[in-house]
Amino acid sequence: MRILVVEDNLEIAAAVRAMLERRKFGVHVATDGDSGLDALLDASYDAAVVDVVLPGRDGFTICRTARDQGIQTPVLILTARDAVEDRVRGLDAGADAYLVKPFIEKEFAARLRALLRRGRLPVYSKIAVGELVIDQGGRSATYKDNPVALTATEFRILKYLALNLNLVVSREVILERVWGDSFDGQSKIVDVYISAIRRKLAAIGARKRIVTVWGVGYKLIG
Repeated sequence: MRILVVEDNLEIAAAVRAMLERRKFGVHVATDGDSGLDALLDASYDAAVVDVVLPGRDGFTICRTARDQGIQTPVLILTARDAVEDRVRGLDAGADAYLVKPFIEKEFAARLRALLRRGRLPVYSKIAVGELVIDQGGRSATYKDNPVALTATEFRILKYLALNLNLVVSREVILERVWGDSFDGQSKIVDVYISAIRRKLAAIGARKRIVTVWGVGYKLIG
């Protein structure tokens, strides 16, 4: 398997390369945002490890641009920033996981293994919920052919609800399945995202699709 590492700190880049090569991965290192994005757009890597603060484009921009161009390579954001807002921003940009520096090798390896397992899962092209269509491959949603302007995290939540159509999903389960272990905040963050998704669906006529089950969670109605 081939891993892309985008990191401008040469000492950290060398340590990550050595760590991965010990595990028999092929590694390519890019030391600035522009070359990192170019490499990621090649779509020839099994996963990417991307720092946030880089010369040129930052890690958030790299991830968002790649997702906008249909690149589905799993991305682990690697950064010294520990604020919840930064973690949410990274995930909204399309990152799959978030690891804060300094990290221990075992945790890094575990996060990467989880991303690689996720990347090997089959991706079915579209989920139709009436006239609401969720395109998993394109990470987009439409209602009556009108695009729903979702962030990456909003899309993941809507997709997960669609995969569990007409079933009640708790906030805790949504946190676990959408954020994994990359987010340690309160389950109330789910309510914030659900409200945003509802507003966007309502704006194009798809009202009352997501139902609140008080004290439990949410379900998407087919």
